[in-house]
Amino acid sequence: KLFFTDYGNAAKVERCDMDGMNRTWIVDSKIEQPTALALDLINKYVYWLDIYLESVEVVDYQGRRRQTITKGRQIRHLVGLAVFENYLYTINSDNLSILQINRYNGTDVQALARLDNAKEIRVYQKRTQSAVRSHACEVDPYGMPGGCSHICLLSSSYKARTCRCRTGFILGSDGRSCK
Repeated sequence: KLFFTDYGNAAKVERCDMDGMNRTWIVDSKIEQPTALALDLINKYVYWLDIYLESVEVVDYQGRRRQTITKGRQIRHLVGLAVFENYLYTINSDNLSILQINRYNGTDVQALARLDNAKEIRVYQKRTQSAVRSHACEVDPYGMPGGCSHICLLSSSYKARTCRCRTGFILGSDGRSCK
């Protein structure tokens, strides 16, 4: 799945399959300007910053069990969001410090370090990387991902895929080659 935020005409948090199909709104009320999003892949939670409502909130992948982690004026200065173990990590754009927020007790906030310039934050750790099983976009014997000549996108499951073409090309009638 692909998770993303939008605050155009109607602010929301959405999810869809990697090929863009099965687009679903998971949060569409009491939300104004969601600017950053992070996933807890193990427990299947979606966290986001809303800089207009000055809050950090969480829901499960279906948009249920919504909770506010923390609220306050400091939220409007946060950019980027990552989750690891018991904490959320973000950057305060005012003083360029990395903040650690306890995701179970939003009042426990600590500044960890200062940076020269940052707009995003990611946590890379072996435990956050899920094991990859065989999937529909694996390279075939001819070196083509999922048998697609250009781009292979996973669809509704790891067993299904959709082929797409680079800009300027169209998908052939075989659904795999680009012309």
